[in-house]
Parts: sequence; structure tokens; C-alpha cells
Amino acid sequence: MKSPSQYQRQEYAQHPFLAPAKDVYHQLGTNKDTGLSILKSQEAQRKYGPNKLDGEGGVQWYSVLLKQVSNAMILVLVLAMALSYGVTDYIEGGVITAVIILNITIGFYQDFQAEKKMDSLRSLSSPSASVLRDGHTETIPSAEVVPGDIVRVNAGDTIPADLRLIDSMNLECDEKILTGEAIPVLKDAKAAFKDGDEVSIGVVDRINMAYSSSTVTKGRGTGIVVYTGMFTEIGKIAESMQGKQRKANRSLSTKQGALQPPKGAVLRVWDTLGAFLGLTTGTPLQRKLSKLAYLLFLGALILAVAVFGVNGFEVTNEVAIYAISTGIAIIPESLIAVLTITMVVGMTQMRKRKVVLRQLSALEALGGVTNICSDKTGTLTQGQMIARKVWLPGSGVYVVEGAEQASNPTNGTVTFGLSGSGTPEISDEGSETTEVGEEKAGDGEKSEETITTKAAAPAVTRHLGNFLQSIALCNLASVRFDEQRKEWQAIGDPTEIALQVFALRFDYGKRRLEEKEGWKQLAEYPFDSSIKRMSVVYQPPGDGRAYLFTKGAVERIVERCSKIGIGGSIESFAAEKQDEVLSQMTTLADQGLRVLAIAQRTLDSYQPSSNILRGDIEADLTLIGLVGLYDPPRLETKGAVQECHTAGIKVHMLTGDHPSTATSIAKEVGILPPNTHSLSSRNTASMVQTAAQFDLLTDAALDALPSLPLVVARCAPSTKTRMLHALHRRRCFAAMTGDGVNDAPSLQAADVGIAMGLAGSDVAKGAASIVLTDDNFASIVNAVEEGRRMFDNIQKFVLHLLTSNVAEVILLIGGLAFQDEAGQSVFPLSPLAILWINMLTSSFPAFGLGREKASADIMRRPPHDSRRGVFTQQITVDLFVYGTLMGSLALLTFVIIVYGAGKGELGIDCNKHVSGGCEVVFRARAAVFAELTWLILISAWEFKSLRSSLFALPPTPPPLPPTSSQPQHQQRSSLSFPPSIYSSNRFLFLSVVLGALSVFPAVYIPGLNKSVFKHAGIGWEWALAGGAVGVFVAGVEVWKGWKRGRGWFEERGCGGGESGGERVSFGESEDEGENWGGFEAAGVEREDYPGAPKEKALQMHTCALLALSFIQEIFYKVEIDGTAKLDTSTLT
Repeated sequence: MKSPSQYQRQEYAQHPFLAPAKDVYHQLGTNKDTGLSILKSQEAQRKYGPNKLDGEGGVQWYSVLLKQVSNAMILVLVLAMALSYGVTDYIEGGVITAVIILNITIGFYQDFQAEKKMDSLRSLSSPSASVLRDGHTETIPSAEVVPGDIVRVNAGDTIPADLRLIDSMNLECDEKILTGEAIPVLKDAKAAFKDGDEVSIGVVDRINMAYSSSTVTKGRGTGIVVYTGMFTEIGKIAESMQGKQRKANRSLSTKQGALQPPKGAVLRVWDTLGAFLGLTTGTPLQRKLSKLAYLLFLGALILAVAVFGVNGFEVTNEVAIYAISTGIAIIPESLIAVLTITMVVGMTQMRKRKVVLRQLSALEALGGVTNICSDKTGTLTQGQMIARKVWLPGSGVYVVEGAEQASNPTNGTVTFGLSGSGTPEISDEGSETTEVGEEKAGDGEKSEETITTKAAAPAVTRHLGNFLQSIALCNLASVRFDEQRKEWQAIGDPTEIALQVFALRFDYGKRRLEEKEGWKQLAEYPFDSSIKRMSVVYQPPGDGRAYLFTKGAVERIVERCSKIGIGGSIESFAAEKQDEVLSQMTTLADQGLRVLAIAQRTLDSYQPSSNILRGDIEADLTLIGLVGLYDPPRLETKGAVQECHTAGIKVHMLTGDHPSTATSIAKEVGILPPNTHSLSSRNTASMVQTAAQFDLLTDAALDALPSLPLVVARCAPSTKTRMLHALHRRRCFAAMTGDGVNDAPSLQAADVGIAMGLAGSDVAKGAASIVLTDDNFASIVNAVEEGRRMFDNIQKFVLHLLTSNVAEVILLIGGLAFQDEAGQSVFPLSPLAILWINMLTSSFPAFGLGREKASADIMRRPPHDSRRGVFTQQITVDLFVYGTLMGSLALLTFVIIVYGAGKGELGIDCNKHVSGGCEVVFRARAAVFAELTWLILISAWEFKSLRSSLFALPPTPPPLPPTSSQPQHQQRSSLSFPPSIYSSNRFLFLSVVLGALSVFPAVYIPGLNKSVFKHAGIGWEWALAGGAVGVFVAGVEVWKGWKRGRGWFEERGCGGGESGGERVSFGESEDEGENWGGFEAAGVEREDYPGAPKEKALQMHTCALLALSFIQEIFYKVEIDGTAKLDTSTLT
């Protein structure tokens, strides 16, 4: 089979959606009445290839294994292993071998499972298609469909390829899998785009096209196949996931200058070498650790050369052993194991918080996220429709609030507000309220037609009754309560479900009207896309008259009305009344609602068999009212967005929806400020853009914007990816959420891809780094918090491990000066003792540090700088300060014992053998071993906080007030204050205590002490080891106090600080340079801190938050149900 590149490209002089159908016929050589001939279809099959998506040949296990072996730290450990075996140190070599195998096995399994995302895309193709060939309709496998085929589709069919429609009848397609939008798209084969182009008219607006893998939800249609396989829109998504865009300046063409070919070649070689060594690929932590591994390896080589130089480059076995000891001392052998196991534990914790990690590296990457680019439908919103506002002329406005479940009429509150006689009002405040949601006591049953309330419902007036009858009967949806599952279920179009649910709120469901009141349907006029309305004719019992109920687009209903219902009366639909209705429609639309008009007509005589034209019967209508529908945000979304702002994370909404709808939802959930009057016009204009506006901007123009748009509407997949690139140019670390196939490229291009687990497609899950099992945007906050906790803990145990390495290097380099009578350097610590400390003494406390709980301010500070990664300036300085102090104390102990009490007796060949002259050296080594072990263990407690004193550690996070994004039963319960070292982290406590006790058997067990560790039992020397611990703790405390007092290495404030290049703000005020928008998003109000500059106000606000948390911690107990109760026992 040919590769995709060997088939002819499917290109047109003008995109088919812009061209007349006859031009498409001509170019493809087909006929709309007979289709392609058999010979032409076979020729097209050879020319264009099969209609299927092409992968990259599948993932190869050996390529994944090679990726694991080429890991930087693994390579360094392999060299250390080879050196250990080379000097016949099999114990050390065996331990390092086990660590290598463990890391490769875990990494291989994780990556191999993550490389199967393309299989999901292949499964989306339609299995068969109905085509017209040689004048006959045939059903063929979708893979055999070729450009030029005439395809017919009906309700329930899956579109086999991209079609240019030539005929459509009420055709609607569900393109959620491509665009992410839940509402089916109405198609129109006759739509023309004379003034548009491919850039200004996005995929979602090309209504004369039907796209591969979308499904037909209503109607029928016929189209010409214009794109197949990888040239379809879904194929472009697959291709973008496969291909790797070459970096800038990698071209070998001379068009960019004579020096470009060699320059491009050198950069390509560096890219390949850097990717193999892990220096240019992976997350920031992975790249940092790769650089660290090679720097440590280089340091080990330098130290080995230094050892050889001190010994005159006479490389004897003794000299080689000493050189290997220094190399072992500088390499943290347990770092990979500690990091991997800590990551696995973190992954388990994430799963408990409804987040599944597909790549372990995503856990640490989450902590550095500065921007979250989120889809709207199904992610920020529920992906369902709710009737939010109903306006009845002359009567008032009914507003539905708190409705979380679109198909549940017992959920939410209905508010009624009166409107005056003039311009109708839209207000969220009303005089009467109904709160629905409880069953009647005693019966234990709930009918789908019986709605019980906590408060009296607004009276069903004649006007409201007419409206409810209209929306209930002119409706094909079914809403019922399932007695077995105890839940409401709905079947039908989301719009009709929303209308039926609203009618059920007042006990006006269609079933009750038909079965209990006896309404009988006489006729139905289905929705027609050309006139955009639907009507039904019903007759009530005992009434000779019939009633026509109509719903549809406001403009199309208004033009058919001659009267309007005003309160309880009917009035002429004068021009001024029409203006009021259209004005009201605009008001509702500006609030992000989809507006429909409801009308009815009384028919004095109607015969179902009569041949009355639809245009005649849908005339002389009476307008009853308007209804505004919307896709409601998830209840927890607003709180989650607020927490993102507080944590210094900027949230962007990228949606395929209409700009006004997107803007309204963005304001409702807090992505946009509620009012923009105080912001500059430039900032206001850049906050919300359409994809057409965004895509017309060059990269330079995007980079010149004060901030990137917070909302991009009518968004195409390429727009999402371009937004990510723009964020990356601003040095932001971006996460992308999504659930549809259209989100897959951006999920893959993001630093952290976040897919929805329930509503998400397999493709989106395969492209993402993490998956939310509950599709809850608030779970992202949990993921970020866990990522930040993991990052903090990684910093702590990296500092812990490397501090011991620095101390060991200082000790061994100082030991070069201690030469015996034979001129051989005497090491203060044997190689196996060093390995014992590195692999056992340091490892378990490092594991314990990896299990530390999150600090109290972890979500009240900006993201860490992903460019610096783990090795911040503070970590680097602390590393050398603590390592130097630790190594100097150990070296001083060796000197005191050997040159003080031992009078300089170093014996002969004490590095290998036990002799009478080595007693002093062996006792000195034992004291150094015990002291270094204890110093490393006590440092683990000190490193629980990089700045706070060990004796005044801050408490773990107190319980936060219950928010919509964190249900009460998930609130964290408090620990005692001040927290004890034991209760806050028992694993760490036991690691330190047991590690300290393990010194005694290592020092005193015969054979183990002298033969293995080359040291002997000690007595008074224990005092030196214990005294060194006190000096070390004092030194660490002094250094921490110095940092706090001088303000060194302080992190910048929370909420509105810099976060990788994009400020968490809503722009700048025109009259003041102070940028308060993002600070207000973090809860900082300008009037709360009069006269204070924004930075000072932020610091004051942060202190107030922390103080409040500590007060809550001391005086309140949080019960299991999340309620806070005063704890009087602590008042003393």
C-alpha cells in the first residue's frame, strides 16, 4: 500500500463551500443524477487512496524502551554501575542495577500505554455509505468512498467524508465531535458565501458542508464528496497530532542566506542529540534533572582526575577505589528511585481526587501552570440547555435560577418579576419565588407530571397558562422520572427538552395535558430550516375549536403575527409593539441566551384531512412571549475560576459558540470582569475576539497585545493551537482542557493536556496528559494543588539528597590531605559506607519528604517559574550552605579524633586492610559515619520548610470556608496546632528515628563494621557526633533566620503577580496606571486598603488571609459534615 504522501493531494482553486455546486461537479467529473461511473470511481481510488485515517505505523516497543534507556540519569547510573563492577564492587553494582531496572520498567509501561491515541481516531470513520454510481444507489464500505461520489444521508447516519451539500431538507448534524458544541448544526445546501474566505468563515459556519464522522440528527441530504481520508477536517486533526513542526532556523534552503544550510544542519544535529540526551525535550523538571545528571557526571570525572593528580597519576587499585568513592559521593544514586516512587504515590493521590494521570511527568508540570485554556461546552458548562428567562408582554419575567440539572424540573428556583407598561424589563429580582425539589411527605413517589414545592409557586395566570400549553404541546421531547433509578430522564432535542422541563415546573407537562386533560393532536408541521419554525394543531375536549401552537426564530414568528398577548388581553401587534419585542430579543441575546418566540392561533374550524397550505395556517398568529435558553455553567465552575485567579493562574475560554453567548458565560463564571467601564478601550477590545479576528492577526501583532484574549469565540482547532503558541512566546506554561476530537491537537500541543473522562472522546483522552474522571472543572484546581505540593516536595528531597552529596564530596576531597606512611590518601569514609548513606540513610527520609502535606499558602501564591524549575536560586544557595556546613563538621570530627586524641596515627594501607595501626582511623571513620548519618537525618526535618524554623513550623492548611467548588463533605479537617513532627508526617518521623538507631548495629556488629565499612566501635567519640548535630541545627536555624530577616529569596505575592509573562489581571484603568483587575479577582478590593499601592494591598490581603486561617485553626473545629463549631477548650 502506498504511503499517504504518494497519493494526489485533494486541492481546489476555491474551497468547495465557497464555490457553486456546478463548479464542483465540473472539477470532479461527476453528475448529480447518476454519480460516478464504476471506472471513474476505481481511477479515483488509485488517485486519491482509501478513505481512512493514516497512523504512523503504530508504536514500536523498542522505540519506547530506547527512550527510557536514553534518560540522562539512567545513563549516568549505567556508567556508575560499570565502574563498580570494574573494581569488583558487586554489592554496589548490584544495587545500582536494581535501581536502573526499576526505573526503566516503570517508565516503559507508562509511555507504552500512552502511545495508542491514533487508534481512537481510526475508529471514528463511518463503516458504510450510501452512494450513487452509474445511476444506482449502492451501499459500500466508507473506505471505498472517493472524491466525486454522490452520497445520500438520513437521520442516524454517520457522514463518511467531507461533503459539499447539493440538497438538504431539515438537515441537522451533530458536530460536537469536531467543534465541541452540543447543539446540532442546521445545514443549508443553498447557502452562499460570496464575500467570505476560508479565514473569515470558520468550519462551524460553513453550513453548506457536512463533515466526516459527524452524525445526522434530523432530516436528510445529498452531497458531493470533496475530501476523503487525511484531507477531511478530522483528518487534518489527525495529521496535526502526527506531525512534528520543525523549529525555526532549521531550514537547509539557501533562500534564507548562504550560511543557512550549515547553520540549519548544526541545529538539527543538536535537536537530535539533545532529544536523545533529554536536554531539549520533556517537562522542565525532566530537562533540569538531565542537565544535573551530566553536570554531576562531569563533576565526578573532575574529582577522579583530582584524586589521580594528588597521587601523581599512579593509578593503583587503592587510588582507583578512592576515585570511585568520590564519584559515588557526588551522584545521588537514589534520586531517580525516590522521584519515581514519589510520582507514583502522587498519581495515586490524584486518582482519589478524580484525576487520572496518563504521564507521570504531568504531575510536576501542573505546579507550574500559568494559563488554562478551556473549552466551554461540557467543560465550563453542562453541555445541556435550560430555559433561563421567559418574558410575557405586559405580565412580567420568569427567571430560573440554581438549575444544575437540565432534565430535572424539580431542581432550581423560579423567580417572577413584574414589568411596567412601558419597555419590558429583564430582572433577576422578583416578587414571588418557587423553589422546587422536594417530594410530598408520606407517599414516597414522584410522578413526572407532579411537581411539589417548598414555597407557593407564582400563580399560573391565563397568559402564563397559554404560554405553558404552547411550549409543552409544540414539543417532541419526552421528560420522565425513572422510579427505579430515582432520577429524571429526557429524550429529544436539547432545546425542546429545556422547554418541556420549564412547563413541568408548573405541572404543565405534555403527558398530563394529553392524558389527564384530553388534549388531542390533529396535525404537526415539522421544523423547516427555510422558515425556522414548527407548529402543531391540538383540540381540547368538549371544544369544537382547534388551537395552533408555534415556536421558532423570533424574526420569523414576528412576521407571521398580527396580534400580541398583553397580560390577559389581546391587542393589535402595532409597529411600536414589534420594536419592543425585537428590543427585548436583543436584550436576552446580549445575556448569552438563545431566544425563541412562542405564538398561537385559535382555529374555529379545522379538518385534519384538509389541504390547507402551511403558509396559510401559520398566519394571523398571536405572540405569547419569548424564552431565553442557555447552556448553564457547572455549579462549581465559578469557584474554581476564582481559585485559579487567587493562585495566579489566568483562565481563557476558547469556544465555538457565538461571541455574545461566550461573553455572557465568561462573565458569569468570572473569566471576564462583570463590568469593563474602568478598563482601557484597548484592553476591553482585546478581551473577547472571534476566531476570524484572532487568526487575522500576525504573530507579531498578537505579541504586541497588552494581553491575549480571555475569550475566543467561533474557535477552530487551529485557533486553539495558535493561542498556545502565542502563550509559549510569552513564556507562559499553559494547560488546555477539552473533550472532543477537535481538542486533540491543542491538548497535545499544551504543556499539560487535560481531557474530560465522562464526555470526552477517546482521542482527547489519548492526547491528554491527565484525565478528569468527573468532568469537573474544579478538579483542575485539585490537580494544580497536588502538582504544586509535589513540586514543593521534590524541591525538599532534592535539597536533602544533594546536600548529603555536597557534604560527602567536601569530606572526601579534604581526605586527600590525609596520607599514610606509604603516601596513600586515607578516606574518612569507606565507599560502602557512602553507598549505605546514599541508598538507605538518605532514601527513606527523602520518600518521607515526598509525602509532605501541602503548605497553608500553596494556592495563594503565583505559579513557580517553569524556566528555573526545581533549582531555584534559594535551593542552589541552600544546597551549598548546608552541604558545606555538614561536610565541614564531619571533616572536623575526623581531624579531632585522628590528630587530637590519635596524634596523627594513620597506619598503613587502612583503606583495604585491618591492622594494628589502623585503630585510630577506624574509630574516626565510625564517628564520621554516625555523625554524617545523623546530620542527614536531622536535615530532613529541617527541610520540611525552606524558611520557617523547625521549632515554629506553620500548620497544615486549615479548613477553607465551604465553596461551590468544594463540597462540604470534601472540606479538609484540621490538625492540632502547633503540629507535631510525628503526627504531621509519620513516615518521615519513623524514617529519621529508625535511621538514627541503625547507626549502632552498623558500628558494633563484628565483621560488618571492620570488614565491610572499614570502621570500628567507638566510645567517647559519640559526644562529637552528638555535638555536631546541635551545631548543625543551630547553623541551619541561623541561616533560615538570616533569609527571613533580610528578605532573601522571597516569593512574589499571590493573585496578581507575574506568572510566566501573562499577568493575572483584567487590564489597566484608563485614568490610573494601577492594575487592580486581577487583584479584585483574587479578592483584593481597592476600597479595603485606601491609599495603598496595589502591591502593598496584596501583601496586606495575603497576611489577612493567613491570619484568618490561623484563627480558624486555633478556635474552630471542623466537624465531619463540614460545619465549623467554636472550640472553647482552646480559648485559654
